[in-house]
Amino acid sequence: MRALRKGESSKSVSACTLDSDHWLCEAQRVPSPHFCERPAGEKVELIVIHCISLPRGSEDIESIHGLFLGTLDTSAHESFSDLEGPKVSSHLLIDRQGNSYQYVPFDKAAWHAGESVWRGMTHCNQFSIGIELQGTDDQAFEEAQYITLGETLRTLVAHYPRLGAQSVAGHCHIAPGRKTDPGTKFDWKRVSHELRSTGHQA
Repeated sequence: MRALRKGESSKSVSACTLDSDHWLCEAQRVPSPHFCERPAGEKVELIVIHCISLPRGSEDIESIHGLFLGTLDTSAHESFSDLEGPKVSSHLLIDRQGNSYQYVPFDKAAWHAGESVWRGMTHCNQFSIGIELQGTDDQAFEEAQYITLGETLRTLVAHYPRLGAQSVAGHCHIAPGRKTDPGTKFDWKRVSHELRSTGHQA
């Protein structure tokens, strides 16, 4: 997967693909130990959009990798103190340039949602895919990020049969009052458009 070049239409960017082990072929693999098996018979039926920036407002990728790999030096910045101990991960990170990094194969449960509920179902990690966008909840996201996100959504919807209408939510939707990401500047209309191109709607 690649970011859009100047003057290039998003329609000219090819769709991404999954391999037989549920890794996105175009993403850089950064395997995390922070995952578990999905419960027997559990199917992927939700995609959760998050955002992350460590420290807040920074475009440093290595700190995010460190958090998801369990190697973050929490003494490196005063804002990291609350990150000592918790084991977290996401399936995918899309950086500000539109590059993607995958930490956990999509058929496994990454630890991204925490206490959460969706359509009356709790423990959203068990049946969801977590996608992080590099940025903050009060910051507009980049065109390159939306392009990569769109490619990824189309691929996931095509691959996992239960992903369809109403299958994409923000962290703020499944943990209201506790989480605010991806924030008010995230373009949900664009996500709906991407899913309509697959015959589905967000």
